[in-house]
Amino acid sequence: MLAKAVAAIPPDAIYEPKWDGFRSICFRDGDDIVLGSRNERPLTRYFPELVEAARAELPERCVVDGEIVVTTASGLDFEALQQRIHPADSRVRMLAVKTRASFVAFDLLAVGAENLMEQPFDLRRARLAEELHRAGARFHLTPATTDLDTARRWFAEFEGAGLDGIIAKPAALRYLPDKRVMFKIKHQRTADCVVAGYRPHKSGPDAVGSLLLGLYKNDRSLASVGVIGAFPMATRRALIAELQPLVTDFEHHPWNWAAQVAADPELAGRYGGGSRWNAGKDLSFVPLRPERVVEVRYDYMEGERFRHTAQFNRWRPDRDPGSCTFTQLEQPAHVDLQRIIPGLV
Repeated sequence: MLAKAVAAIPPDAIYEPKWDGFRSICFRDGDDIVLGSRNERPLTRYFPELVEAARAELPERCVVDGEIVVTTASGLDFEALQQRIHPADSRVRMLAVKTRASFVAFDLLAVGAENLMEQPFDLRRARLAEELHRAGARFHLTPATTDLDTARRWFAEFEGAGLDGIIAKPAALRYLPDKRVMFKIKHQRTADCVVAGYRPHKSGPDAVGSLLLGLYKNDRSLASVGVIGAFPMATRRALIAELQPLVTDFEHHPWNWAAQVAADPELAGRYGGGSRWNAGKDLSFVPLRPERVVEVRYDYMEGERFRHTAQFNRWRPDRDPGSCTFTQLEQPAHVDLQRIIPGLV
């Protein structure tokens, strides 16, 4: 069951923190455990510690909806979570010890022989809390409240632990797979970024697929912070002509990712072009002189990158590219995850 974005937290709902991890449904039938992703990709082999924990902490037969997360002292760590998706079994086993994952549960679809999907959410939530009485080491129950002021406080504070916003669920809501019937409220901010390159559109080289964004660090190096790519096709074609005067070569450009990844394949996920789901994804791009500035909308940062794809807001011809630094970005105050779920490590 999915959520649609809304601008404000709606009244009269059950509110939960929005976790930033891999959405997953965990199936247990005795010793048989299956972890599936939102897109039905198998996750089981990548998280052996959760398979073991499910046998100890979940009911004998159940289907639980939730989020797989990895935590550090500073909060949720999505980059470390991405590293868990690896083809080598030896590395999977090593990371299962080094960066252990947890499962934050927020819905119960079935228990025993009972299908709960037609039950209203408030009853499913109560059953989930009841059935997770043995959980606590790897499986955790997400906090929930019906108080709108508490939800607003969570929205303001919990970002400092790496959380993604608030989810609002009507109490009477049945579980409706593939339907956007929940509501998600995320932070929206703007930043002025340098356009440092582009990738051609999948339809061909006469249209822009995405623009690569950069921000300057204190040492004046240009960091890759994300991409924007949601443009009408007419705009994609017009951008090709507009950007050609800025095209340069890698010798005069701060990024030469293909050469770096060729020397060390483990770097592939760092640049936003690699994918743990698609190891062969192209990292190449057309380099541009970093002279054009664009204002983008984003929700929050993870390290030096936008956590999700940024959205185009407007061009900023009045802005000096050299002034596009990290100092313009909001820095939420750190919040200990133990305040949200005690024992989540």
